[in-house]
Amino acid sequence: MTSSECRDLTHQYLDAILEVNKTTNLTRIASQAEAEILHIEDSLVGLPEMEAAPEGLYGDLGSGGGFPGVPLAIATGRTTVLVDSVKKKMALVAGVLEELGLGGQISTYDGRIEELALERPGSFSALTARALSRLVSLLELASPLLSKGGQLICYKAQVDDEELEEARVVEGLVGMKLVSRRELTLSDGETSRTILVFEKIGRGKVKLPRRIGLAQRNPLKPRP
Repeated sequence: MTSSECRDLTHQYLDAILEVNKTTNLTRIASQAEAEILHIEDSLVGLPEMEAAPEGLYGDLGSGGGFPGVPLAIATGRTTVLVDSVKKKMALVAGVLEELGLGGQISTYDGRIEELALERPGSFSALTARALSRLVSLLELASPLLSKGGQLICYKAQVDDEELEEARVVEGLVGMKLVSRRELTLSDGETSRTILVFEKIGRGKVKLPRRIGLAQRNPLKPRP
């Protein structure tokens, strides 16, 4: 697919999602102009990191209306799984994907991340998570899904020292390691993004996944 075809298809997807959003709450962003920046542009800021990640299956965690998963899938041609526990959202997204002829490349999973990790352990070479949870929780959720060398690409509005340190002290427990960090501002001149990439470097020291919800409610802490 040419770059112009990718761009056209991405905009068709956005238009279809905004149309569905008029009757069902898929995204809080309703205006076309705002969606162009906060859905398409924002989704694609992680494209350099996605292109640098190992080839293979890609999963978008907490995908919601399909961002950043669908724009990245279209841009890279990767086989993709959109993961979100809200079944109604995933059903609507799946319908749009079928209408646009993307159903063969991009599938949906309407369950919890921990459930997917039990069903498909070590199956993914790349994962994204945009504004989903604190880094320490994302590392725990992503680790059992990733193959060795696979990468978790985190989109964050901002990362304070406390959140980053919290993640760094437990990354060894889950077999992950921070390998890059990049900061940027979107074209609106206001929206800041930090893209952090963690790589799966080996087996962790704790059995994962833990029970559903524990990653957020009771994050891992380093052993004494």
